[in-house]
Amino acid sequence: MPEGDTAYRAAHHLARSLTGRTIDRFELRVPNFAQFDLTGEKIVGADARGKHILLRIGDHTVHSHLGMDGSWRLVPPGSSGGRAGTSSGQPGSSGGLRGRPARIGGARGGPTVAWPATHRIRAIIGTDAVIALGIDLAKLECWPTADEPLRLGWLGPDLLAAEPDLAEARRRILSQPDRSITAALLDQRNVAGLGNEYVTEMCFLRGVLPSRTVAEIGDIDEWLALGRQLMLANRDRVERTFTGDLRRPNWVFGREGRQCRRCGSDLVADTHESGTARSGATSRESVWCPSCQH
Repeated sequence: MPEGDTAYRAAHHLARSLTGRTIDRFELRVPNFAQFDLTGEKIVGADARGKHILLRIGDHTVHSHLGMDGSWRLVPPGSSGGRAGTSSGQPGSSGGLRGRPARIGGARGGPTVAWPATHRIRAIIGTDAVIALGIDLAKLECWPTADEPLRLGWLGPDLLAAEPDLAEARRRILSQPDRSITAALLDQRNVAGLGNEYVTEMCFLRGVLPSRTVAEIGDIDEWLALGRQLMLANRDRVERTFTGDLRRPNWVFGREGRQCRRCGSDLVADTHESGTARSGATSRESVWCPSCQH
């Protein structure tokens, strides 16, 4: 599930592979930007803010959000899919690249040769050395880089920033003490980057039911410190874990009906408020241990 760590890795791989190169193919396959063309412009770099990926080209920014299923994939020029991009492609080799298809931003990083089916491709950003494919992106748009503060100024502090303003995140969360802690942490206006998997696991690690309010959950600074610690630990690897064991990565998330790894009780599932209507959903599934969480 793409969250802030996923967006961070996607931006990192895009920046590493594309920065300084000149665009020779540019397609944004969304109605509002289908005629937009940055061919001939130089790629300045890429960055992530929370779950948002910003690819800067010339004096413009290509903004994408992975949503639930999106990813960016790097492929070499002349790889399966070609200029038309009509083939789903098969694993193979080209220019010394081999192996399984890989996604950056969900994936294993590094160029691959396989293209997805055409209807899944939302963006094609090509250079002489590598092509970036935006696949199943939930949001894709392009605007002047100077507009970034206006477009994304609503976001709260990013937990993966070099020096996140955790005091500001605390202030925003505490301004609504009657709100559930899950909704408060998922609200990207309070703190950017946390998603449902992180918040569900944080509730278990803190021994708190997902339904508890901000006023009931103790020191919010400790919650924010835990969230940052977990995101930093998972930032540079695809196999996300909250237990420290990649073979058993989660304490509770996705394990409803199974036994708690700590006490053996049956885990319970229900829904909780998602945080903000910007996500397009009003609730998320939550899983907890009725014995370990109160």
